[in-house]
Amino acid sequence: MDGVRVIGLTGGIASGKSTVADMLTDLGAPVVDADQLAREVVAPGSDGLAAIADRFGDQVLDAGGALDRKKMADIVFADPEARAALNAITHPRIAAAGQREIARHAAAGARDVVYEAALIVENRLQSWMHALIVVAVPPEVQLERMMARDGLDEGAARARLDAQLPLADKIAVADYVVDNAGSVDQTRAQVIRIWNQITGS
Repeated sequence: MDGVRVIGLTGGIASGKSTVADMLTDLGAPVVDADQLAREVVAPGSDGLAAIADRFGDQVLDAGGALDRKKMADIVFADPEARAALNAITHPRIAAAGQREIARHAAAGARDVVYEAALIVENRLQSWMHALIVVAVPPEVQLERMMARDGLDEGAARARLDAQLPLADKIAVADYVVDNAGSVDQTRAQVIRIWNQITGS
């Protein structure tokens, strides 16, 4: 992407990545949300959803023909092979959609664009990014937030946590780390400082 710097934003599950993305948006940063793109590439009528139904069958569709995200999650978090198959369908489509969004912001004059995604480090996307921000909380906080947010029991929450790269591995390759274990104001102060360092303001 000529003329635009892509800033990666990632973290562990339930670490507060979306909260930090909202704070960056408030600071005027254009944010491309890979989770939103992931929903779009498997929307009803998309070739992504058709490919998923071909691979996993109609069991992963709800009564209206849309992807049953909970049923899909239950399958892939319990089976690494199924997870790899789903990723092979969705990741190239998400990446292409992300590049289109980054190009759109660049064409509008943005110099720095934030790309928010859970699997930046797993997919080694940081290799072509200008910088990487990792949002971090202790594992026990992740667990508590996940159980509260998603209505999961501890076993299911731990399975999802274990399916992701350990947060320490993401922190190891980060250019900036946001400690999100404190108050909202403490997190916001860190985000402002980091964004000012990145943009030179």
